[in-house]
Amino acid sequence: MTLLGYQIPNFTYPRVAPDRLFAVVRQQAVEAEGSGFDTVLVMDHFYQLAGLGRPEQEMIECYTLLSALAQHTSRVRLSALVTGNTYRHPSLLAKTVTALDVVSGGRAQLGIGAGWFELEHQSLGFEFGTFTDRFEKLEESLRIVLPMLRGEQSTLSGKWYQVQDAMNHPAPLGRIPVMIGGGGERKTLRLVAQYADESNLICGPAEIPRKLEVLAGHCANLGRDRSEITVSYQTSACIAPTHEQAVAEFEDYLSRQPQAQARRATTFVGSPDEVAEKYSRLRDTGIDGVTVNAPPNGHVEGRVALLGETLAPLFAR
Repeated sequence: MTLLGYQIPNFTYPRVAPDRLFAVVRQQAVEAEGSGFDTVLVMDHFYQLAGLGRPEQEMIECYTLLSALAQHTSRVRLSALVTGNTYRHPSLLAKTVTALDVVSGGRAQLGIGAGWFELEHQSLGFEFGTFTDRFEKLEESLRIVLPMLRGEQSTLSGKWYQVQDAMNHPAPLGRIPVMIGGGGERKTLRLVAQYADESNLICGPAEIPRKLEVLAGHCANLGRDRSEITVSYQTSACIAPTHEQAVAEFEDYLSRQPQAQARRATTFVGSPDEVAEKYSRLRDTGIDGVTVNAPPNGHVEGRVALLGETLAPLFAR
């Protein structure tokens, strides 16, 4: 499971034309694998998010991208962080994730969530519905996808999805882990306790202990051992060899992407020693691991490697 994951959330880089875009993404994945990250993850979106840029900025379809990255890596697991359930019928999702597993030699991971980006739904024609609708769909989807990933036929006559003896051949090469992203205490963490191998929390650091208590409560109610679930925490970083370089690269990023000003409060910026100290405090909250993105400077050669070398000793298997 994910103890140290590198997420690539943005594909708009200074002075990088479209014909060089994949090379920059590939470089980040290769550096991540070589420096101690155990998982490489990309967002499952079609438009850029408001906290990272403008909707019209570059966004590559995640499973096509992950399959391409599989050909340039050999060890890291590959996952969406996280799949928007509303974008694919669950039987198609099961086939897609299985295809990723086959072409990667057994390295696929399913990261999934209920879906939330309304603009994408409205613009591209995906049904959005209510908050309750989306979580009902997510649970039905898990009831279809998980048997298909475990070598079983899947049948469900649900409110939102209907399948009859849905088959999945070839089967995955091994057991595909399932991560559910988010921090909702009533719905999301209950689904984690019932269906998932991993919880990827999105919340303020001060909220982590309460989220862990809530998850443990859901596990107790369902008769599940809480220790079976890995808990990772979503973070952002901007690391450089010196404090001054890190700050300069972060400020340059904000000047290029003013929509990302809110990231000032949530990005760990600094030298390796400074970043390691911040992540050490985060580890002490009780989480098992972290996922890290680096939109300010992940495209700069060597920065992802430096990040992995700094954090791997803190989150070693």
